[in-house]
Amino acid sequence: MTATPIVDVKDLTVDFAAGGGNVRAVAGVDLSLAPGETVALLGESGSGKSVTLRTLLRLHPKTARIGGTVAVDGRDVLALSAAELSAYRGRVASMVFQDPGLAFDPVYRIGDQIAEAVVRHEHVSRAEGRRRALELFERVRIPSPERRLDNYPHEMSGGMRQRAMIALALACRPKVLLADEPTTALDATVQIQVLLLLRELQRDFGLAILFVTHDIGVAVEVADRIAVMYAGRIVETGPCAAVIREAAHPYTRGLLATRTNHALAKGGRLDAIPGAPPDLSAPPPGCAFGPRCQRFADTCAAAEPAPVDLAPGHWARCVRLTA
Repeated sequence: MTATPIVDVKDLTVDFAAGGGNVRAVAGVDLSLAPGETVALLGESGSGKSVTLRTLLRLHPKTARIGGTVAVDGRDVLALSAAELSAYRGRVASMVFQDPGLAFDPVYRIGDQIAEAVVRHEHVSRAEGRRRALELFERVRIPSPERRLDNYPHEMSGGMRQRAMIALALACRPKVLLADEPTTALDATVQIQVLLLLRELQRDFGLAILFVTHDIGVAVEVADRIAVMYAGRIVETGPCAAVIREAAHPYTRGLLATRTNHALAKGGRLDAIPGAPPDLSAPPPGCAFGPRCQRFADTCAAAEPAPVDLAPGHWARCVRLTA
């Protein structure tokens, strides 16, 4: 990247206490995001994607132990006071959650919830807040927007609630949009509509987007760069085309092999990555993917692999790349 990053994460670690022990959900993540860029965090459930994303808004419980540095728009997010954090959320960075049905308060009208965010952050009248909410509903193409402002969350379909969630996230004109698997619960047609909408809004608002997904097809549709996560670490990252066409890490190759179009090309057989993700309270020595890797060797268990540069901006963690 040539632009100064608006998001700059270095050596991020996130630990949770669990069962008398410790779970390291994120283990030394370095991540950057330029203005107007989309980076997809890709990986299976439990790989640390959502934990990384939520750290940018400090949405973890107070018992979580966070290390490293997290800078967004020049601010040290981990050092913000409660008042500063309240002003930061929504104005600088905001989030589109996976399940908007849980993100909205069920006892308040959706339009009122969006208007409240505008009123609190921009100190305008309730009428101006409602006008902005209506404008956003029109922008995200919710049908009959003026009538829908008075809907409760349960009165909207899943796709419409997700559009309303995007409207809420954009209400205070943030610079960074964090999207936590925003299309997972939607059917295929609505999923495509939401992805196209996000792409259009990014262009019009100049957003930087960090997009969490387990679907490599979605990552290809939205991302300029892809960061593949496994067991709390980024194991491969690079420009989208490079990661897809020249995947180097065995885990990335395994994810590519699970695509439906890949299976159709092989006569209908859908490949699967053997085994299961590791227990993060007692991870295996060396490369965490080793127990599931068909190319595993004794050297893989000796130490955590260091990044190996493959091309400008493209690297992967695998000792076999240096063999």
